[in-house]
Amino acid sequence: QVQLVESGGGLVQPGDSLRVSCAASGRTFSSDAMGWFRQAPGKEREFAATISWNGGSTYYSDSVKGRFTISRDNTKNTVYLQMNSLKPEDTAVYYCAASATTRWANSSPTIYNYWGQGTQVTVSS
Repeated sequence: QVQLVESGGGLVQPGDSLRVSCAASGRTFSSDAMGWFRQAPGKEREFAATISWNGGSTYYSDSVKGRFTISRDNTKNTVYLQMNSLKPEDTAVYYCAASATTRWANSSPTIYNYWGQGTQVTVSS
């Protein structure tokens, strides 16, 4: 059974840092593009960050660029999202996703075949 399991979410204050992780199992994801998406209350799911199969290419949404860093460890089948200088507007459920159809970083949710259940990140004072 293919699974993506996010962890590391929580409640933090504005300006704090947090790292969320996504552990994949059930198949090898080392050839897959991976992505992080987020969904805030009352809003549609939106793209946050993506990384190519070997980590050589990364892309970010304008809203997180310069503050968030996506990375991966293929030996552990795990992808990470390091979030710095967090803002209240970063509050959302964060989902990781894997694409079995492309190796290359891609911001479109339609190319991702596998999704995790999400982890809540709340930024509040």
